Amino acid sequence: ARRGFNIDSLVVSSSFEGRFSRMTITTTGERSGLEQIIYALKKLVDVIHCVDHTGEDVVIKEMALAKLAVGPELRTEVLQIADHFGAKTVDLTEKSLILMITGNTDKLDALIKLLKKFKIVELVRTGKIVMARGDEET
Repeated sequence: ARRGFNIDSLVVSSSFEGRFSRMTITTTGERSGLEQIIYALKKLVDVIHCVDHTGEDVVIKEMALAKLAVGPELRTEVLQIADHFGAKTVDLTEKSLILMITGNTDKLDALIKLLKKFKIVELVRTGKIVMARGDEET
């Protein structure tokens, strides 16, 4: 990290009312790096507000889709692993399946590590999304 911080993930999604988009940026590194990001974002005309949730009580989740090339002979093993992690099968063909998993980063990393012994054809992750718990606004 040349500037003392890394942007680990950036997720843009629509908000509840649909008029605005929500951007979640996950960073690691020096606090000054986060302050630089917030300062730069606040200068953009279309940014309504920026909030630093460091140290707050929040829910942080990711989602991943993994397409595996597995036939009937390996399918049972893959489905047992998926079940252990609470992953859902969202597509199934004779030669492949797609799993969807949600959870924290460590959970997704652990599942993907176990799936590497099979042929992963495609893998896509959302990056982290965040929401404040309780009555606090995100």
